Amino acid sequence: MPELQSQFGGIDIYLFDQLLRGRMPAGITLLDAGCGAGRNLVYFLQAGYRVLGADADPAAIAAVQQLAVALAPATPPDAFRVEPVEAMSFPDGAADVVLSSAVLHFARNDAHFWSMLRGSWRVLRPGGMLFCRLAGLTGQEGAARSIGNGRYALPDGSERYLVSESFLRATTTTLGGELLDPLKTTVVHGQRSMTTWVVRRLSERLDTSRSIARQARGDIVAR
Repeated sequence: MPELQSQFGGIDIYLFDQLLRGRMPAGITLLDAGCGAGRNLVYFLQAGYRVLGADADPAAIAAVQQLAVALAPATPPDAFRVEPVEAMSFPDGAADVVLSSAVLHFARNDAHFWSMLRGSWRVLRPGGMLFCRLAGLTGQEGAARSIGNGRYALPDGSERYLVSESFLRATTTTLGGELLDPLKTTVVHGQRSMTTWVVRRLSERLDTSRSIARQARGDIVAR
């Protein structure tokens, strides 16, 4: 166990699955949007990937910068930045893979969700992969209680912005992407559900039309 921990850190098991399947080959640029202290980045820093990250928490960025110094000393000082994912200063198309792990469900409302998602999508190059894990409605029907603005009170006592399967499918189209994997949801009975959403970016431009955005979130009214 200590050897595995030193090699992979606390990597999300579903992200590890993408790595095992060859979707993140060595040499690519990987950007963790909402990186926290870098729990998903240990392997990538050690294996020579170009790793970037952003988080609004200064303490988290200080921790991941220290991690980079220990594991990948050549990492530039500005590779990790104190900024929210909706306002990252990295250029358009900066990354081959963008990670969004347990971030989007902290959206305050619909507008904030879309702002964070568009910010994360903007830095992904066409042909690149968005790996996203976020809280979902699947498996929580009747258990999650709506508190407005797309947010729900969950049985585990937390409050999260929740998405449904139909919402994610429509949003994939809105973004100009395609699903690389079927949507997969892990249900922790009596507590919460987490959905894995893996998308390839197909188009150069993000469709921001209001009609398509309304289509993508139309099921929110019903739920």
